Amino acid sequence: MAKNKNYTVALRRKREGLTNYKKRLNLLKSNDIRLVIRKSLNNLNIQLIQFNPNGDKVLVSANSKELSKHFGWKGSFNTSAAYLTGFLAGLRAKNNKISKAVVDFGLQSIGSKLYAALKGIVDAGLNIKHSKEIFPSEERIKGEHIVKYAQKLDKVNYQKYFSNYIKNNIKPEDIPKHFEEVKKNILAKWQK
Repeated sequence: MAKNKNYTVALRRKREGLTNYKKRLNLLKSNDIRLVIRKSLNNLNIQLIQFNPNGDKVLVSANSKELSKHFGWKGSFNTSAAYLTGFLAGLRAKNNKISKAVVDFGLQSIGSKLYAALKGIVDAGLNIKHSKEIFPSEERIKGEHIVKYAQKLDKVNYQKYFSNYIKNNIKPEDIPKHFEEVKKNILAKWQK
C-alpha cells in the first residue's frame, strides 16, 4: 500500500476491471436510454436502462431463457437465439414507447451473438446508432450455417455434436424453419 497522502485508491469496480468509469460517464452524459447487452455462457440478458441519481432504472428487460419458456425455442443458445432475444427486447421497448437508445456492451469481448442481438433490436424498430457491416449475415442469423455443418458430418459425430437438439426433438436441418416459427410466435404476442 502506498504511504503518500496524495495517493488515492481507485474505486473497487475499476480495480477489479468491472467498470470503465470514463466510458460510463460519456454514456450517461448523452441522457439517452442505455441498451445494455450482457452474455454469459448459456444466456443473453438485454436491458434498457435509464440513469437515475438514486440508482439506474430498468425500463425493459429480455432474457434468452424466455424463448424456450414462452415462445417454443428448442435450439441451443446461438446466434439465432441472440437475434430472437434482441427482437423480443425491441418489441417490448416499442410497446413501452421507447424509440431510441445508445448501446452499452460494457467490458466484455464483443462477438457475433451481441451483434445479432443488436440487429434483432434494430429490426424491431428501435433507432440505435450502428454500422450495418458489424451484423452477422441473414444466413447465419437464421441458422443455415448449422444445417450446412450438420450435412457434412458422419452419423457418429452428428449424434455427438447435436445430441442436445435431438433430445429436444428438433433436427439441426430444421433450425431455419424453427427460427421463423419462433419469430412469428414473438410477433403474434406483441402485435395484440
